[in-house]
Amino acid sequence: MSISSAQLEKIVREAGAIALSHFKDLKNLSINKKKPRDFVTAADVAVEAYLQEVLTKEYPQYGFWGEESGQTADQSSRWIVDPIDGTHSFAKGQYFWSISVALEIDNQIVFGAVYVPTVNDYYCAELGKGAFKNGEPTSVSSETVLGDAMVATGFACLRSYLKENNLQRFCRIAERTTGQRRFGSAAMDICMVADGQVDAFWEQELNLYDVAAGALIAKEAGATVTDFKGNEGIFPKQILVTNGKILDQILPLM
Repeated sequence: MSISSAQLEKIVREAGAIALSHFKDLKNLSINKKKPRDFVTAADVAVEAYLQEVLTKEYPQYGFWGEESGQTADQSSRWIVDPIDGTHSFAKGQYFWSISVALEIDNQIVFGAVYVPTVNDYYCAELGKGAFKNGEPTSVSSETVLGDAMVATGFACLRSYLKENNLQRFCRIAERTTGQRRFGSAAMDICMVADGQVDAFWEQELNLYDVAAGALIAKEAGATVTDFKGNEGIFPKQILVTNGKILDQILPLM
């Protein structure tokens, strides 16, 4: 695979600089709705346009799938991009949003990068080579007791007005854990499992571009990535990421 980690980091960090330029001028930010409860801003569009242009130029052998622009013709091997994961947080001036870039070849995620520009945290992983945060190896937490764990989740299912939603599941797990967080960016949440800031994350009704990069980073950091029944794999409609040590304790609550 002819991907340069340093070059990809440069590209993703530049995308972050573009996002930050909009973030620092929110009063002039154009915000629209793709559908009820689903926002898109001029920053989303600008970041994705930059990533598509540069990645396609540097790596023409790969197709491109972006949240805002959709898919190019060839999707057998492709970049999977969420230009701003956590758009609502971004538009409100909160720090909890990220840029997610993954490379998929023959149905396998082989490279992932997630950048949180507001705190300058850059996570990355290459299949079989470990996970890194700001250039240093990172790994999941050592927590073994669900009752002492901190967990994170999200509510994309409510945005989609689904009757089968996350509220009862959240209540069950919240009652049995010490800390609960809802940050608003699945890509960032998953990376926080990868570096031990939280012990588990779950959500439903996401898309592959929300979780592809983060899932590889988490797995390379020692995490388990499953659906709500414990089947291994990346399942955006039901994703559960844990430090592995509390998986058997949280699965019955899913």
